[in-house]
Amino acid sequence: MSSKDKLRKFRENETFSCLYQPATEEVLNVPYRLKGKWGKEVFKNDNPIILELGCGKGEYTIALSEKFPDKNFIGIDIKGARLWKGAKYAEQNNLKNVLFIRTRIEFINSLFAENEISEIWITFPDPQLKRARKRLTGTMFLERYKKFLKPDGIINLKTDSKYLHNYTLALAQQNHLTINEANNDIYGSGRADEILSIKTFYEAHYIKRGLEITYLSFMTDNTTPLTEPVWDEEYWETEEAKGRENTPANKG
Repeated sequence: MSSKDKLRKFRENETFSCLYQPATEEVLNVPYRLKGKWGKEVFKNDNPIILELGCGKGEYTIALSEKFPDKNFIGIDIKGARLWKGAKYAEQNNLKNVLFIRTRIEFINSLFAENEISEIWITFPDPQLKRARKRLTGTMFLERYKKFLKPDGIINLKTDSKYLHNYTLALAQQNHLTINEANNDIYGSGRADEILSIKTFYEAHYIKRGLEITYLSFMTDNTTPLTEPVWDEEYWETEEAKGRENTPANKG
């Protein structure tokens, strides 16, 4: 994408009513003006709110919003040029139950209040092979999600990274979290229903490369502080890990 095209998209983003772009000072250690008010003041209903974190071009957010008009959907990403596609589609198709927020996921607790969110989708995130604190399914981020997820809130992870899938599964098991489902190959097993078969831009590329797509659904229903899985430490002593250590991470 040329810099000229990117600037055009940034300018157009400013015109989208469904795209919120809070400045850093609006979300850095302070509650955002709409925290706890997304349903009442923005969607203007009390329907469940579902997040997609690192939503990229918004394929999952958009597809889910069209399949479930009785629910509200929010996609979050820091890349404005990517968000442009989803926001433009939502504007052109007058989708009232979807919006996007351009911000860093690190600021997420400034955006949402206790019990405000019913479900989270994390689709093809960077697995952050050697940086557990950066993983969107690591303990640091899960502790943040616990502050705004409802008690029965669900986290869905869809990824091509077997490492990230197994790490997250081990974390859930070690911390006695409820695991709803764990699937190592949703297409090969025939598990890819109308929801799991929604394909992001990155997923389409991974499938062409012959990579298996995994799915994990779990709940953060343990109120005690979470701990990193012992599995992660043991993994990096294996021959597989030594071969992957210098391999670029999958970015989604």
